[in-house]
Amino acid sequence: MTGEQVGNWRISGFREVRELGAGAQGRVVLAQHEESGFPVAVKYVSARADESTLAGLRHEAQMLAQVSSPHVARLYQLVESARGSAIVMEAVNGVSLKEILKEYGRLEPTAALTVLKGSLLGLTAAHAVGVVHRDYKPANVVVPEDGRSKLIDFGIASVAGSASRSGTPLYMAPEQWLGAEAGPSTDVYAAACVFYECVAGMRPYGAETADGLRDEHLAAPIPLDDLPEPLRPLVARGMAKDPGERHAEALEFVAHLEETARTAYGNDWEQRGVRTLATTAAALSLLFPLIAAGLPAPVAAGAGAGTALSAAGSGTAGAGTAGAGGAGAGGAGAGGASGVAQTSSGFLVKATVAKAAVVVAGATAASTVGVVAYQATRPEAATAPVVTLATLNQDHPDRVLRVQNGQYAQIKGMEDASVQAAANKALRVPLDQAINFYKYWTRTPASRAACGDGRNLLGTRVVKGLSGPTLVSVRYVPDFQRRCGEVPRYFPAFSATVDLRTGRALTADDVFQPASYDDAGMTRLWNAIPEGEEKLQVRRGYTGSGGFFNPFNRGAFHLDARRRESPPWAQPFFGDRQFDLLFTGQDIGVASDPFDLSRTAAYSFPIPYARVKDLFKPELVKLLPAS
Repeated sequence: MTGEQVGNWRISGFREVRELGAGAQGRVVLAQHEESGFPVAVKYVSARADESTLAGLRHEAQMLAQVSSPHVARLYQLVESARGSAIVMEAVNGVSLKEILKEYGRLEPTAALTVLKGSLLGLTAAHAVGVVHRDYKPANVVVPEDGRSKLIDFGIASVAGSASRSGTPLYMAPEQWLGAEAGPSTDVYAAACVFYECVAGMRPYGAETADGLRDEHLAAPIPLDDLPEPLRPLVARGMAKDPGERHAEALEFVAHLEETARTAYGNDWEQRGVRTLATTAAALSLLFPLIAAGLPAPVAAGAGAGTALSAAGSGTAGAGTAGAGGAGAGGAGAGGASGVAQTSSGFLVKATVAKAAVVVAGATAASTVGVVAYQATRPEAATAPVVTLATLNQDHPDRVLRVQNGQYAQIKGMEDASVQAAANKALRVPLDQAINFYKYWTRTPASRAACGDGRNLLGTRVVKGLSGPTLVSVRYVPDFQRRCGEVPRYFPAFSATVDLRTGRALTADDVFQPASYDDAGMTRLWNAIPEGEEKLQVRRGYTGSGGFFNPFNRGAFHLDARRRESPPWAQPFFGDRQFDLLFTGQDIGVASDPFDLSRTAAYSFPIPYARVKDLFKPELVKLLPAS
C-alpha cells in the first residue's frame, strides 16, 4: 500500500508503515518517503472533522514552523485537500517519558535532571520566537536511544500572552486554571511538575476531580518533602503559584538546573544522566516506532530545522526548493522548475499541486521567522478500503502480563461505518485470543508469585494475506518473553479472515464443503501439504502403535471445550498466491535426531490453491486469486 489516508484520502509519495494512534477525527501514522525510504510521522485530520480541529492542525504547523532546535520534533510539510489535512513531521525514534515512568515509576536524580534539561532546551527555542507550548507533560517528551530528550506535540501551543484554559489538568499552571495569559513561565511550571514526578515517583498533586486539581494547583503547598533536599529549591521556584516568582523562561530554568546539578551531583552529572537515560530507553526499545516497524534509523539530518515547501507556476507545477530560513523551520524561497523540494534531512518530497502553494506566515513578519508551505492538493480518485496496523499496549496485573506492541489489523475507508466497525471488531479477536492464551500460563497463584516484581511480555506481529477487495486475511505472530508461568506445551496460531461485505469473520464451515470434513477430504488436505521437515515432524507426533492418524478433522477447525484458552487447533489463512494451513505446534518430544518433536510455534503450511480449492465452497473459491 502506498500513501496515507483518512477515509479514502492519502498523501502522495509516502508509504504507510503502521498506525501510531487514532481518534474520532484523525490519526497519526508512521510512514516512509517512497523514493528515499526516510521515515516520517504523519498526523491526519479528516475533512469531516469540526472546523476547530482542522484549524488546530494548521495552528500546530504554524507553531512548529517557527521553532528550530534539535530538542524539538521538526515539521517538514503541511498539506490540505478537500478530503482532509495533514502535517508531515520528524519521526522521533524513542520512547515517551510517560512510558518510562509507567515502567520504572521514577528516575534517579541525574537522569531526571538530564531529561528535564533536554526538553527545557526545546522550550527555550520555542520561547525565543514567542511560542508557549502550554501542554508540557510526560507523553509529550520523547527519549531517543542517545538519551537526549525531544519535545513533541505543539497542538495547543500559542503566542506568548494568549489566554486559554487549554492544557492537561495534572500539570496546568495556576494562570491556566484562571484563564489568564500564558507565558514562558507557564511552561516552566508544567516542566517543574513533571520533574517532580520523575524524581518522587508521583505527581505533586493527585486529586481525582478537575475541581480538586484546580484547588491544589491554585492554593496547596508544594509537597517538597518527597524530594531530595538539594532539588527542593529548584522545584519550589519552578512551581511557584505566582508566575512572577518563577523562572521567567525556560533558559533561566536551565541555568538554575545546571548550577543545582553540579553542586549536588558533580561536574559529570549530565554524562551519567545521559548514560542512564539511554540504557533506560534501550530497555524499552520495542516501543520505538522504527524498531517496532522493523525500519532502520535514518541518517542524521543536516543542519537546520527543515526547509519549507513551496510551489511555482500553475496547473501541475511542482514545488520549488525552499530558501534559507530564519529562526523558524525555514523560509520559503522562490519556486523552481525541478518539481521537488529538499528538506534538511536529505530526502526529496514530491508535491503534485493544483496551483501555487499558499505560504502561511508565523506570528511575526516572514523576514524574522520561518514559514511553512501550505499545499492545496488536487482531489484524488477514491480508493478501496485499506488494511492498516494498530498497536495495543496494556497491562494485565491479575496475570502479571504486559501487552507491549501488540499489533493488530484494522480497516479504513469503508463506506458503511457499521460494517467497518464489525470488521475491525473481528480483526481484533485474534489478538484477544493471544492475550487470553498467554494469561493462561499464570492462572495459578504459585505461577504468578514466581514472577516476583517482573512480568511476562507479549507482542504480536501482523502477517497480512488477502487485503481486499472482499476478503481480508491476517495472522498475528506472537513474541512472548516468559519470566514465569506454567507452559501448556502447545502453541496455537492466531488468525482471522473477514468478509468486507458483512464485516463477519469466516469460520471453517464457511470455508470447507461439508463433505470435505470426511476422511477422504481431510486426507486430501494432508496430502496437499508439501513434504518437508515440518510435515515430517507432525507425522511423527501423530504416529502411534496403530500407525499414522491424520490430525485434520472437523473438530480440529473448531473451538474445543477442553481447551477454552486456545483458538482452534487448525485454521485457514488466505494469501495472495497460496493457501496457508495453520496448525498448532506442540513441544512433546526431545530435541535430538531423528525424533525431535519439540515445536514452540504454530506451523504454517503453504499449499497452492489449485491443490485444495475443490475442498472449498464454490462461493468462496470465486473470491480467491486465480491459481
